[in-house]
Amino acid sequence: MSLDPKIADRLKRAADGLVPAIVQQHDTGEVLMLAWMDDEALHRTLTTGRATYWSRSRRAYWVKGATSGNTQRVVSVALDCDGDTVLLKVDQHGAACHTGDRTCFDAGALDTVVSEGT
Repeated sequence: MSLDPKIADRLKRAADGLVPAIVQQHDTGEVLMLAWMDDEALHRTLTTGRATYWSRSRRAYWVKGATSGNTQRVVSVALDCDGDTVLLKVDQHGAACHTGDRTCFDAGALDTVVSEGT
């Protein structure tokens, strides 16, 4: 089996065939992590309900929680308006980040400079 052509036709992939996948806790809106998907990873995610990604460093598929136990049950999947980003809303069990933290975005906000009139 492969990704439904109606979905595949909507995807705008980077040169390496990947699209970023933003992962969000479905009930709180908390942004948990960013990962990468190709057509096969998206197909596996949609058909199994288990978040599956492509590891750029290992060059292999990985199912979130398969080795750590920190699983993601997929609640919904959407494409953005341009078709170049996937949004997964999940029910996260355990840490989402490989560091063991709940979210990968807890290192603190970056300082910003806001100009008047912008």
